[in-house]
Amino acid sequence: MSGHSKWAGIKHKKAVVDAKRGQAFTRASRELTIAAREGGGNPEGNFRLRLAIQKAREINMPTDRIQNAINRGTGELAGEKLEEVRYEGYGPAGVAVMVDTLTDNRNRTSASIRHRFSKLGGNLAESNAVGWMFERKGVIAANAGKHDPEEVALAAIEAGADDVQVEGQSVEITAPPSSFEKVKSAVEALGVNVENAEITMQPKQTVPVGEDKAAAVLRLMESLEEDDDVQQVYANFDIPTNVLERVSAQV
Repeated sequence: MSGHSKWAGIKHKKAVVDAKRGQAFTRASRELTIAAREGGGNPEGNFRLRLAIQKAREINMPTDRIQNAINRGTGELAGEKLEEVRYEGYGPAGVAVMVDTLTDNRNRTSASIRHRFSKLGGNLAESNAVGWMFERKGVIAANAGKHDPEEVALAAIEAGADDVQVEGQSVEITAPPSSFEKVKSAVEALGVNVENAEITMQPKQTVPVGEDKAAAVLRLMESLEEDDDVQQVYANFDIPTNVLERVSAQV
């Protein structure tokens, strides 16, 4: 199981804490608004909106707040004018990093992202400098629990998954975005606990990072994710699971 996917799972668990501070609610609200603006307010015909609603519910976002965010996207309610901007760069150990933002002030966001990179051992690069290293994929992390993880893997493959990695009872499933919902439903139908499911930018190749650089890499990830305009951070680091869990608890 890749280091960055494991980090995504750790971040997902932290989201409940973030929600109490309002940061996760703000991110979820903005994603709902953009999704509705692009594809309409009916989740049945808007995959991005369906996923955004699911994510909002996972952090216990109130139903009325979800609907208000959607209404801002469709124009039924007034709201801030947001644009999607992607930043690319390199972190410690040569790790490739992509940062997706939603902002109402590009100059403010650019300055903040650049400062965070330079302060924490990285550097911002030109557009498309690292984008080619990633591809859009659905990633599902599940715990097989009492089930045979190989049975879970087989169900995922039959439903259209590209790849499945098993580590103990942990199962990491990669699927094309077009098969994401079908694969997730197939796994859930077995009664398996899905710990995290998202459409993400998955690295085609990873950079091994040892314990000496792991903390520096994760500090940059944390700093970027603390920016209010940042929606997602993607990176191609591969930190061993035991090191990742130990270091992430200290960052």
